[in-house]
Amino acid sequence: MPVATRPANRGEWQPAPVAPIARVVVDVPLTHLDRTFDYRVPQHLDTEAQPGVRIKVRFAGRPVDGFLLERAETTEHVGDLAWVERVVSPEPALAPEIAVLARAVADRGAGMMCDVLRLAVPPRHARVEAEAPRGRAVGPIDPPDPAAGWARYRHGAALLEALRAGRAAHAVWQALPGEDWAARLAEAAAATASAGKGALVVVPDQRDVAALERACATVLGEDAFVALTADLGPAERYRRWLAVRRGTVPVVIGTRAAAFAPVHDLGLVAIWDDGDDSHAEPRAPYPHARDVLVLRAHTGGVAMLVAGHARTAEGQLLVESGWAREVVAERVTVRAAMPRITAIGETSAQEEQDPALRAARLPHPAFEAARAALNAGRPVLVQVPRAGYVPWLACAGCRETARCRHCAGPLKLPARAAADEAVLPSCRWCGRSESAFRCGHCGSRRLRAAVVGSGRTAEELGRAFPGVPVKASGGGVAVLDSAADRAELVVATPGAEPPAPHGYGAALLLDGWALLGRADLRVAEETLRRWMAAAALVVPHAEGGRVVVVAPSDLPVVQALVRWDPVGHAAAELAAREEVGFPPAVRMACVEGPPAAVASLVEHVEQQLGDAVEALGPVEIEPDPKADPRTAPEEPEERVLLRVKRTDGKALATALHTAQAARTARKATDVVRVQLDPPAIG
Repeated sequence: MPVATRPANRGEWQPAPVAPIARVVVDVPLTHLDRTFDYRVPQHLDTEAQPGVRIKVRFAGRPVDGFLLERAETTEHVGDLAWVERVVSPEPALAPEIAVLARAVADRGAGMMCDVLRLAVPPRHARVEAEAPRGRAVGPIDPPDPAAGWARYRHGAALLEALRAGRAAHAVWQALPGEDWAARLAEAAAATASAGKGALVVVPDQRDVAALERACATVLGEDAFVALTADLGPAERYRRWLAVRRGTVPVVIGTRAAAFAPVHDLGLVAIWDDGDDSHAEPRAPYPHARDVLVLRAHTGGVAMLVAGHARTAEGQLLVESGWAREVVAERVTVRAAMPRITAIGETSAQEEQDPALRAARLPHPAFEAARAALNAGRPVLVQVPRAGYVPWLACAGCRETARCRHCAGPLKLPARAAADEAVLPSCRWCGRSESAFRCGHCGSRRLRAAVVGSGRTAEELGRAFPGVPVKASGGGVAVLDSAADRAELVVATPGAEPPAPHGYGAALLLDGWALLGRADLRVAEETLRRWMAAAALVVPHAEGGRVVVVAPSDLPVVQALVRWDPVGHAAAELAAREEVGFPPAVRMACVEGPPAAVASLVEHVEQQLGDAVEALGPVEIEPDPKADPRTAPEEPEERVLLRVKRTDGKALATALHTAQAARTARKATDVVRVQLDPPAIG
């Protein structure tokens, strides 16, 4: 069909003969305008103006960007409609299923669809669009044999069989210690692709992407997948994204932004280590990659796999609700694969050998485990909480986090206090002052501020093991790709542990009190996840593998590590959150901003939801000492937590969206940040 010539005079424009109405989502960051708008499609743009293309329209008298969602015959708008000014590109960048997903993500997070689309669709690169499509001749993909991998897990072979058959199976998988998790995920993707469907796998960071790339190249072949990451550069990232949008590759791997990849005929979505905070988007509406994939699986009827060494409370909820089936190994298989794990104080013999056992930075069991591994010619991994310092309030007697008697929130000291003012700790969650602290664990009334750093660790180890090379990974220095296959010490921060070619002989998990004492609701879950990630790199106990965790043996999280029981810990964690009323047992929103604006928004929500919503706070937000003082707010900001039952989650999101829309409609200039189910509450 020939393209109509554009008339020079706008008054001469004629509407398209068929479906002349365009439903458009405009890129206007005002909450009260978060809906579609109708425009007329001129006849000369009839061929190019197809659903999914980027367009230019006039909005409030100025040109703005937008996406054309659909064409229609009629409109409910009363009056004249403006014209679609031009089609930026005839490439249908926004797939229909991604448009539906973006709307669902925005609604769930009380956000705006245009913000989600900025996360989902990369910026256009005109030169790349003009390139000839790189067609990939992807041959038939043979389904993998699960005998050596997935068959070690209960329901593992059944999961692969379901993927081969194209069924929408939902599973939560706990990988064994030492498991080649990247190969297992590549096999799941291959099983899906063998059924003629697409697969999408999301991992936390670039190191995990590299590991998954190597596995996919082996299992699938170089031409059957693409990796989407932020560090590719705009041209190459858009080139790969276009290949996915045009349907030339069946498998996509990548970091959190890849959760929106427009994979054709999607059959499987998977996420590795869903508890990693890298999966949480730091921009509004702050979607978590796991939640995006759950929405895709639910709305699209596709299979989903939530995987990791540890299990989050959110993953446990998927299992307990019946939405997903767990894929775990039998206990005899777990015991054969795990190293021997030792905690501090688990036997009386430890204290007899080392009287200063509980106070030492490197207690005797840790020293002995490291020396044995080094003598065997194996590397030793030493995990320290992080670089720099981690301040918080803890009990001076037992180092347990100091908590509020009213809501169990962590206590803090005020950021500012007058010279003659009594300094009392207060709760980070509800804001109440605590004038008579008493530790619920040991009964002590004394508080302490604790700090920990990683630089000193390497120096101490160098003196303790003279002549042994000491390497650092993370914490301000480059993350190592791999440890050497020799006797050496590797000091790494959590998440920066490099794998060893044939496994570590031992792992020392130092300063457990620092990890467990952090002021965060998810502290136990996050600590176990970090410990398991490090311990999984150690060879099995039959080969001499040892893990020493420097934390009291009677703590539930330590016991979960010693038994390698992430499932039991996740179940207990979910039950505890149900008891105290925190996510994921409830839906919670964090509202931050100037005090008057926060109070007004909270009042608006309370008027709409009544007794169904409970407000915790307000509390003053401590200023970031690293922030640029020129961008600091003129007055201290406050935070309020709003919580409702899970069944009222949609109503809470709607109420927050309506409240924000009322603010933007009256042109409020102060910014109020709203985040539902924040990944960190502390």
